[in-house]
Amino acid sequence: MSPAKQTHEFKTEIKQLLDLIVNSLYSNKEIFLRELISNASDAMDKLRFEAQTKPELMGDESDLHVKLTIDKKKNTLEVADNGIGMTYDEVIENIGTIAKSGTSQFLEMVKKSNNKKTLSSELIGQFGVGFYSAFMVADKITLVTRAAGSDKATKWESTGEGNYSIEETQKDTRGTTITVYLKKSDEIGKDFTEEWTVRSTVTSHSDFVSYPIRMDVEKQEPELDKDNKPIKDKYKKVIKEETLNSMKAIWMRDKKDVKDEEYNKFYQHVSHDWNPPLKKMHWKLEGTTEYNALLYIPSKAPFDLFQHDRKHGVNLYCKRVFIMEDCKELVPEYLRYIKGVVDAPDLNLNISREILQQDKLVINIRKNLVKKIFSELKKLDQKDFETFYQEFGQVLKEGIHTDFENKDKIAELVRYKTTKSDGKWVTLDEYIKNMPPDQKDIYYLTGESVEALLNSPHLERLKDRGYEVLLMVDPVDEWVVRSLNEYNKKPLKSAEKGDLGLDEKVDEKKKEGFSGLFEVIKKKLDAYVKEVQPSTRLTNSLSCLAGGDHDMSAYMEKILKASGQPVPDNKRVLEINLEHPVVEKMRALYEKDKESPVLNDYASLLYDLAVIGEGGKVAEPAKFGKIVSDLMSNSLTT
Repeated sequence: MSPAKQTHEFKTEIKQLLDLIVNSLYSNKEIFLRELISNASDAMDKLRFEAQTKPELMGDESDLHVKLTIDKKKNTLEVADNGIGMTYDEVIENIGTIAKSGTSQFLEMVKKSNNKKTLSSELIGQFGVGFYSAFMVADKITLVTRAAGSDKATKWESTGEGNYSIEETQKDTRGTTITVYLKKSDEIGKDFTEEWTVRSTVTSHSDFVSYPIRMDVEKQEPELDKDNKPIKDKYKKVIKEETLNSMKAIWMRDKKDVKDEEYNKFYQHVSHDWNPPLKKMHWKLEGTTEYNALLYIPSKAPFDLFQHDRKHGVNLYCKRVFIMEDCKELVPEYLRYIKGVVDAPDLNLNISREILQQDKLVINIRKNLVKKIFSELKKLDQKDFETFYQEFGQVLKEGIHTDFENKDKIAELVRYKTTKSDGKWVTLDEYIKNMPPDQKDIYYLTGESVEALLNSPHLERLKDRGYEVLLMVDPVDEWVVRSLNEYNKKPLKSAEKGDLGLDEKVDEKKKEGFSGLFEVIKKKLDAYVKEVQPSTRLTNSLSCLAGGDHDMSAYMEKILKASGQPVPDNKRVLEINLEHPVVEKMRALYEKDKESPVLNDYASLLYDLAVIGEGGKVAEPAKFGKIVSDLMSNSLTT
């Protein structure tokens, strides 16, 4: 028994999205057609791929295409495809609750927008909510679809006002037909029942779709006499089907024959990003391994760059036949922002993701792609590279930890701000070049911000020596320094862990004079520190916390806590500056009264000041505040 017509409420986020789309002024309303055509193209890609192993799905209807139909009387625009189609359940899943993750991200981006009334149109495509963009121009949308291999069809309809209806219906062929009941042209700004409007929109936004986009157009042809010769000044109207897009496989053409405008339009097509790309890479490799590639480095990071379910940007083709979108096997995770197409003519058309991981051809292509991308990144001028690094530097650095084979090449590309760079980026090679003759190690410090690190007490002795320190402020840097133990034969050494190798010596006799005081401090702080010792790092500050060479850094501990992960017991060393006048006064108090309760308060204060100095939070802020206020009260005189 066929399901009767039912009405469903959209989910809350979808209602918010629809309200935003219907009531906001988007900068490019025509992109709704791009999105509907893109969805149609995806449906045909999926059918073509599934038909490799299930040819019965394609049947006799192998002419895959998009058909656009305009109706001036009804004021409608119809977008039809003969792709994979959808079942009743798939319509509910994909339309009623479309873009489950993308919708919330989209709405979050809208909240952050400076101008919520006019939003850049690339957001719609990037966030996977393209179908809903049609409500910018529609009073009502009807969708009729029949899945390949099924004899049942489904009709979905909505005015975009919070609910939709769905029911079983009849459809003679597989695929999906979307009918957009258009608003008045003065509301939209364009008339999408005009042939020229539709044609120019397709040319601008969908010219590179690899399937023909067809439309019936009205033409005037001369009338013919009985001898089939044109009659002068006599014409008749005829309807002819035209293909509106070029369907040029731009990646197969010689790059000298491709204009920059064409490259940019194709980039928009594959990326849904209206910002111009930072760099294009177009080449053909011939020989043992043959393939064509057209790749782009974006100028802006996509919204989902750090999301678990993010997409890779490279699509895989074989002789212009679509095989797989977002092919993770072609580029590593740390290059996931690269967009484009790879066409490998010798690839097995029935290849699966599991086989791809082991396929020698794919492995070879991947190596060549990575090598080429590194080469192109090195060719970028300083301005363009800094643009790239500002957007994608964090992700690029992931490769040092995950790609052992290429970690040194990646290390050549990474940059850091330093204690001497005055806010500018410095490569590791430049750092080494600037090292004083007596400096043996590359020093670094990890933390949340450059400003905080510049004032860290851990750097005092290094600054006195004139040594430059790399300021690492991305969470991924904690994994970088675990994998990159040295660069160009220079060891990397943390400014907060282990012996700094400065050959600084503590006067043993002076150290002995503080041993009793240090025992009292250690006893008080036994739950927090594993040792109390004189510092070879400090010159001005009173105290700091340091770890062993293999201990967890303070920043790493903070990252784990913030992500809800368990943090192992990580007692550190409390280092005290013996040259600081406070320490001498504490010793005098200790020698006067070894049991003085004030010593316990001061011990707590030493520890808390060390925590604050590295950007941490004190465990007992109220107690800390009381000790400080008491000290102020005792020191101030009226």
